[in-house]
Amino acid sequence: MNLSFAFLGLESPIHWIILAVIGILLFGKRLPEVGRSLGKGIVEFKKGLKGLEDEADAGSSSSPAPQAPALEPPRPPQRVTTTAPKFEDNAQNIQPPPAV
Repeated sequence: MNLSFAFLGLESPIHWIILAVIGILLFGKRLPEVGRSLGKGIVEFKKGLKGLEDEADAGSSSSPAPQAPALEPPRPPQRVTTTAPKFEDNAQNIQPPPAV
């Protein structure tokens, strides 16, 4: 008896049949599409795991992996001259708001 299926209460064949009937009622004619997309998802998942295993094997091999070229060191910040006009806060330049 598998522990995970026993936890769900799916240890007898009658439970599997009931589950299949519910699946057919819910998905109906779309069941082949659902199965196809589920199969594609499983294949993509296995490909991803295979790629991760290949990367892990390549990383643990005795020959060092080729490294990317060194990046150039960061440059110091450059001074930029401003071209916007400067506004002065003189009491003579301040105009009162128009009266309403």
